[in-house]
Amino acid sequence: MLKDTILLSDGGLGTTLEDHFHLPISHTPLWSARIILDAPDTLQQAHLAFLEAGSRVLLTATYQAAHESFERAGYSQEVAIEAMRNAVHIADQARHQFCKEHPEITPKDIRIALSLGPFGAVLAPMQDFGGIYPLPYGPRAYSDSEENTTSFGDDIEGKNNSIKALTRFHEDRLRVFTSDEETWNKIDFIAFETAPLVREVEAIRRAMNNMKEITRPKPWWITATFPNGKYPETRQPGGDHYTASEVANAMIRGDDNMPVPNGIGINCTALKYIPELLRDFERVMDGDKKLFLVLHPNGGGGFDQSTLAFREPEESDRWPEDLASLVKEAKGRGWNEIIFGGCCKTGPDDIKALGVAFSEE
Repeated sequence: MLKDTILLSDGGLGTTLEDHFHLPISHTPLWSARIILDAPDTLQQAHLAFLEAGSRVLLTATYQAAHESFERAGYSQEVAIEAMRNAVHIADQARHQFCKEHPEITPKDIRIALSLGPFGAVLAPMQDFGGIYPLPYGPRAYSDSEENTTSFGDDIEGKNNSIKALTRFHEDRLRVFTSDEETWNKIDFIAFETAPLVREVEAIRRAMNNMKEITRPKPWWITATFPNGKYPETRQPGGDHYTASEVANAMIRGDDNMPVPNGIGINCTALKYIPELLRDFERVMDGDKKLFLVLHPNGGGGFDQSTLAFREPEESDRWPEDLASLVKEAKGRGWNEIIFGGCCKTGPDDIKALGVAFSEE
């Protein structure tokens, strides 16, 4: 599907719905998934805006969509399943409408990626950047008054139980889509995004291993987040953070014969950190670039974990030009298949500028 191909993806759907379509969806249990129920036409317009900007990969509005998040928002399991599947259909409707208005482009030219955030994306407060999970998913839930940790330390049993629980979470959500043929046929990629824990990376691979009965498997990727340039998980409470090389190693190595994703990469991270992080990824690849690369950095000034808000971009910000240059350099180092776009605080205008900058490169 991707041989010698570089594809421009879309940007941050949730922040685009807020910033450009003025929908109050942040700090809600469902975030962008709320729009599947409340404003499906607006969601389709958001997808169309990215297509008009040049995107050829659309990520669905399912990043925070899971049984747990819909239940916390007061919806039944039946409503949750219907909404999650509808997100795929809405993206597909946008794809076909765009091709109808632009007959030189066919639906096969536009890919739909099923966006699946980590378990932390369904928590309150969200922990996709922090990776602080309650039992059994993590050592303990987030606290405003106590020291928080992502690590089980020497508690091997706790760590193993965490992996099992996270595997069930990702597997249960996947089955919502694999169990409906019409929905599954419209998906081109599975995008596991913003993985903040090495053990969750392992759980994702285990979940995909448990889906071997899928008759039409899809290419899939895992991307990790590095807030402030560091991976959220530590080896011991208060200890050193896992390195980017160790994260990449968890994605593609292992002695348990777990499936390897078709692509790996970095998302939800300030662009300034990505060149060094990518070099760390490449050390693990050992010159083997058979996987495709996915880069979805945040826009603007990045996310401030102390204020839980996005910083304003600096006057010297050259996000489109810098990312376009980075993608060209990555291709020069052997990444022949690359999907690149934006994450939080990147809208259609940013993606259009990115496409222009890459064409000029």
